Amino acid sequence: MLCDAGSLFEKGSYKSSNNRAYYSIFHAMRAVLALRNIDFKKHSAVIQYFQKEYVKTKIFGNECSDIIMSASKIRNSSDYDDFFIATRDETQKQLKNAETFYEIIDMYIINIVK
Repeated sequence: MLCDAGSLFEKGSYKSSNNRAYYSIFHAMRAVLALRNIDFKKHSAVIQYFQKEYVKTKIFGNECSDIIMSASKIRNSSDYDDFFIATRDETQKQLKNAETFYEIIDMYIINIVK
């Protein structure tokens, strides 16, 4: 999904890029939860649990929380607000945030699996 977000960004499809960037973050969170055999049907439940069990406990820093909340807000606007205009700069920021989040989660999973 992260690759899709980049491809969509390059094509100027900013709303769709925001969507894919969010989903790469969302599924990265789900991957962490899956290490404990935990999953939820609702996005809000995944986010809430991740924040409570991983950010508030300092396993992940507040930067991760900020990235999650920003991506969720932008994705909702991109997907559901008919008058939302996704700018190149904001979408580029979301894409960079998704890459950062993915790298943080990737390192965490690699260290857990060792």
